[in-house]
Amino acid sequence: ESCPIWPGQPMTAHWGVPDPAAVEGTDAEKHLAFADTYRMLNNRISIFVSLPMNMVDKLALQKRLDEIGRKLPKAG
Repeated sequence: ESCPIWPGQPMTAHWGVPDPAAVEGTDAEKHLAFADTYRMLNNRISIFVSLPMNMVDKLALQKRLDEIGRKLPKAG
């Protein structure tokens, strides 16, 4: 699905995660898929909000946003 259009010049980054709703299996396996996705997003958001926004220029911030989405382990 495409990203929404935001007015102005906001920064965006794609933090792809597996779709937990697509998991087939037992209820426990489905629950684990949602828990893994939550954990990944929670970790990424925690890293993002800990960045020193007032000390990072726009280019460096965009680089960090992209890195956050690439470096964290995938659910599995």
